[in-house]
Amino acid sequence: MTTAEADPRWSLVIPVKRLTAAKSRLAEFAGVHREELALAVAADTVMAAVSCPGAAEVIVVTDDPLAASALRDLGAHVVTDEPGAGLNPALVHGAAEALTLRPGTGVCALSADLPALRPGELNRVLAAARPHGQAFLSDTPGIGTTAYAAGPGAAFTPAFEGASRRRHRAGGAAEIGLDDVPTVRRDVDTPADLREAAALGVGPHTAKVVAKLGL
Repeated sequence: MTTAEADPRWSLVIPVKRLTAAKSRLAEFAGVHREELALAVAADTVMAAVSCPGAAEVIVVTDDPLAASALRDLGAHVVTDEPGAGLNPALVHGAAEALTLRPGTGVCALSADLPALRPGELNRVLAAARPHGQAFLSDTPGIGTTAYAAGPGAAFTPAFEGASRRRHRAGGAAEIGLDDVPTVRRDVDTPADLREAAALGVGPHTAKVVAKLGL
């Protein structure tokens, strides 16, 4: 497929942990609602991603049957984590599936921890990534990464976890410098993160759990 034939939209790849292992840093805060919260956050992320005009396909990589069913119902294409070797191999596996389904699209790995995600903000991030072979968006603290994109024909080499902003920059990806996309930057790992996301306005699934937690 030539560049002229390439789909201007993106395939989004979203990795979702088994719910029993997800949101461990929220365990004390969320208590018996931890797994429910983890699924709610992923559901709101996927729901916004599916609604994004720049998304041609949303692929979820997960081995959790409950998450797989719920996220498939929201419009995601779900694949199992065949590598079973951690986050970045899971994303590469999802990207391979994306290129099978949509060979003309670029591939964007997106955090599953974005409960306040707005489709319009995500669309601006995807548009900003388009001129680059590889591009990424840092998280709110400026240490991690919430989105990493590789355009059609570019190598897809995600380097998530820990200080991934530094690794993505070192790997040659262009940093997306948009200032008006807080819901794409605000991933949730801690109670403080969840409070910030709630202030931005979380999606309906997370809102139900947040109400139970008294936020």
